[in-house]
Amino acid sequence: MRFSRDHVRAAYEDACRREIEALKPGNVHLFADGHFMSAGQFLTSASVSSAPLTDPGLPVGRRMLDAVRATRLAVGTNTNLGIILLCAPLLRAAEMAGGELLENLGKVLDEMDLEDTASVFEAIVLASPGGLGSAETHDVRETPKVRLVEVMQEAAGRDMIARQYVTRYDDVFGIGLVALEEAIARGESGMWPTVFAYMAFLAGFPDSHVARNHGAETADRVQDEAIAVRALLDAPGDEAARIAILMDFDRHLKERAVNPGTSADLTVASLLVHGLRFNLHKGSVDG
Repeated sequence: MRFSRDHVRAAYEDACRREIEALKPGNVHLFADGHFMSAGQFLTSASVSSAPLTDPGLPVGRRMLDAVRATRLAVGTNTNLGIILLCAPLLRAAEMAGGELLENLGKVLDEMDLEDTASVFEAIVLASPGGLGSAETHDVRETPKVRLVEVMQEAAGRDMIARQYVTRYDDVFGIGLVALEEAIARGESGMWPTVFAYMAFLAGFPDSHVARNHGAETADRVQDEAIAVRALLDAPGDEAARIAILMDFDRHLKERAVNPGTSADLTVASLLVHGLRFNLHKGSVDG
């Protein structure tokens, strides 16, 4: 697998656009803003972060740091740290000559060194994500002593993004991508495959971002609510009825200031993988 820089950059921006166009309850989307952020800020963030994330002259960690810097400069807030953490290794894997995406991804993750870890730590501090606090081990405000995968290993039990680094993106490929492609196979179109990928994450796990900001009990409750909503979406009904169901859930979450941001980040990564594979089948490769 080897995509040109233009192809990987376009795939990343397309994945971000598709995610923000889909009605994802609790998140920012074109149907409704929320959490003091707008859909426009997310689209701008995708645009300004795509160049550093696909810069062939930079190591992966530095790509993440520069992407966060560009985002902060453009929109003044953290809109995409999780997206950057998930997508940077995938984009680098897509650039590599030879091998499949998943095989290359494993190499990318294994090769990230202490310098990469330091850059990622700086990016996290700069982004100031909700719920960021000190840690007994691998505190992001301190100089790292181990590689990034080892840092993620310690956090994997409480953070779904960290879990992807440890499991080689098992949930992205095994849950989000599967839900997306199953929806497409049964004839879903427009935003709906993205919605079903998002709901697969939201119903499948307590969202990490919700747990950090509101506690495990609230995250569990949101997961239960998502399971019920997903069942309603699976029932026969027209698009207007589905949208009404999602908008009601969206309002209910936002009234409680609940933002399932990790589920949205994982959805972007799933969309990116799907887009890269789709373009590969079309022959859109360089070399």
